Amino acid sequence: MRNPESAPPTRTAPPPGTRIRRPLFAAVAVESLGTGLYLPLALLYFLKATHLDLGTIGLLVSMATALTLPLPLAVGWLVDRIGPRWVVAAGQALQGIGFLCYLAVSGAASLVAAVLVTTAGLRIYWSSVFALIADQADADRPDAKDEWFARTTMVREAGAGGGALLAGALLGTDSLRVHHALILASAVAMLAAALVVAFLVPPVPHHAPPAEGRSGYRALLRDRPFLGLIGTCTIFALCSTFLALSLPVYLVEGLSAPGWAPGALLALNTLLLATCTGTVTRFVRRRWSRPRAMATGGGIWVLWCAASAAAVLLPSNAVLPFLACAVACYSVAEMVYGPASNALTADVAPAGSRGTYLATFQYTFATANIVAPGLFGLLFSRDRLLPWLAVGLLAALGSLLMLRLEHRLPAATPLSPTLAR
Repeated sequence: MRNPESAPPTRTAPPPGTRIRRPLFAAVAVESLGTGLYLPLALLYFLKATHLDLGTIGLLVSMATALTLPLPLAVGWLVDRIGPRWVVAAGQALQGIGFLCYLAVSGAASLVAAVLVTTAGLRIYWSSVFALIADQADADRPDAKDEWFARTTMVREAGAGGGALLAGALLGTDSLRVHHALILASAVAMLAAALVVAFLVPPVPHHAPPAEGRSGYRALLRDRPFLGLIGTCTIFALCSTFLALSLPVYLVEGLSAPGWAPGALLALNTLLLATCTGTVTRFVRRRWSRPRAMATGGGIWVLWCAASAAAVLLPSNAVLPFLACAVACYSVAEMVYGPASNALTADVAPAGSRGTYLATFQYTFATANIVAPGLFGLLFSRDRLLPWLAVGLLAALGSLLMLRLEHRLPAATPLSPTLAR
């Protein structure tokens, strides 16, 4: 008889959903690495590769980006008809092609063409990837969306942060060849991510829109609770975009902090999002409904704004430690708000209209990215504390509106104890 002690150890089965999670998370990680490697440094490359000045480059990039604003409307319609998987892969592939076009940039026309292709791919990706995540979460287990959105946030932040750190280290050489190598690496990362999504992410059942009934953009425009959600989330998106926009200027110009301080505090934010989002999301989901979680996130943003403004009262040696705590506060708000908002938007969508609803949701961030720079510049030029006052009041307004919307939105209950594992 065989000795039981000599038998090979049995292998523990992977947790439910692991098989379908890994390819998608790998694709998100690779795509984010490619984005982090080069997208934030594009303006520096255009200055080296062309004879254009920074003002002209900025204008051309803004023009090319604005041309892609209508794309989410078409992407949402397409996702509802063919499913999100191939649309996400197409967006990633288009970004890869756009990065390859960067290598040919030599003047205004080629710059606009390269940025247009890359930004179109980026817009297609962001307008479809949340539908893909929601569909994969549904195939995992009931009510798993919050966890999936939290984990993809962690993967995305880790990939983008790692890519940015690597790019920053390599660009210390100030060589055009290094720029070209980073561009090529970004292109390869995007194309690899597209292949993973297209051929390794498992297909899941797709609910096509009904021939009649509540679906499409006409139905969306009649969905008053959802329009209220979009308006409220636009307010929150302004809060979400304000850290990277305001912190460098406020630290250096408003508080006379050293030049390395903004990068260190933004790195802290990335580190917290990459490591703690899943834990915070599980804690929140077991206790609050999604609208209440979003309202709580708004309340924490109010505290962040108050703390940031209060930094002017501190001695210079206490400013950075205090603002590190304020950035941690901001990060908690992001972790509480982000997964809940994406999961709620996915669940309020009628059958067959998830792509339309989630693509429309992306306009909250597009609007915030358009409004936030002008708002900050106008307010900061008048007084260094005005931006924090304005954003704090907006965050408080968003929280109040979210609480009023709670009972008008479906899928607004906390996670049941049987699913909280």
